[in-house]
Amino acid sequence: MHYAIISEDVENSLSMRQSARPAHIERLQALKAEGRLLVAGPHPALDTPEPGDAGFTGSLVIAEFDSLEEARAWADADPYIEAGVYQKVTVKPFKPVLP
Repeated sequence: MHYAIISEDVENSLSMRQSARPAHIERLQALKAEGRLLVAGPHPALDTPEPGDAGFTGSLVIAEFDSLEEARAWADADPYIEAGVYQKVTVKPFKPVLP
């Protein structure tokens, strides 16, 4: 089953994001290599793909896991949590319909 991992950043998270990004991306690449990643990316703080110093307000990951508990455990181990980037993480079942 797919799960949506919806994360919200703390204010002024950009420098923390930058320092933890390599480890964060490495975990996403592992999901991709296993064929389990549907989509992943940040939410820009401004209405532009490159928000500059404004940074990001959160992230979305949609990936396949065996259970909600497994998806939560994966989300809880995100390097962004340890770095203090995320203030809130929500994990929900997700049903891909389109395309």
